[in-house]
Amino acid sequence: MASATHDESPEEGVEFIHEDDGTITARDLETGVASFGETKTEALRMLAEALELHDGGGNPVTDEDLQEWGLDDVEPGSKELPAFMQ
Repeated sequence: MASATHDESPEEGVEFIHEDDGTITARDLETGVASFGETKTEALRMLAEALELHDGGGNPVTDEDLQEWGLDDVEPGSKELPAFMQ
């Protein structure tokens, strides 16, 4: 069963959830954004990246990115999975 610990303030801080599979989820209490890792350090590093993206950071996806990932021929609204997901 997963267990959680968090800071005193319910509005700020990070909650750590120790998952049954041994990973640790770090969740930002203010935004609800979460990420995970094998250790608290890794979970916090991944959470920092997720928060940056949540706040509008990072780079937009380009047509070249879609082509590299094999998603350039997926039609909007298509229910068929891309080849790499089948």
